[in-house]
Amino acid sequence: MLRLQLLRFLLVGVLNTAVGYGLFALFTWLGLPYPAAIALATLLGIAFNFQSTGRLVFGGAPLSRLLRFIAVYVVIYGLNVGGVAALLRTGANVYLANGLVILPLALVAFALQRRFVFTAS
Repeated sequence: MLRLQLLRFLLVGVLNTAVGYGLFALFTWLGLPYPAAIALATLLGIAFNFQSTGRLVFGGAPLSRLLRFIAVYVVIYGLNVGGVAALLRTGANVYLANGLVILPLALVAFALQRRFVFTAS
């Protein structure tokens, strides 16, 4: 069950990434400055990700869990920025650094969401 759930999480993550980037590209194409496009895509992405991850991976997405989901996103963001900063200090470029932290962060996100957000009732 855990392996299947993790595989679904990773597949849904690909979907979520495509939706988030698609929203960013759309808002940029519509003429929004990139900070606004990123902000709006992130906000809408969180709502989409909450539903897709909750329903397709964990079997439900009750709104009572949304703040926990956002809190996990905040933690993952901090770990992402910290990991990239550490790798930049070793001489890695930003693209490589962010690429190297993606999979470990996905595993951490899965564990946190499974433990604190989408816990069995």
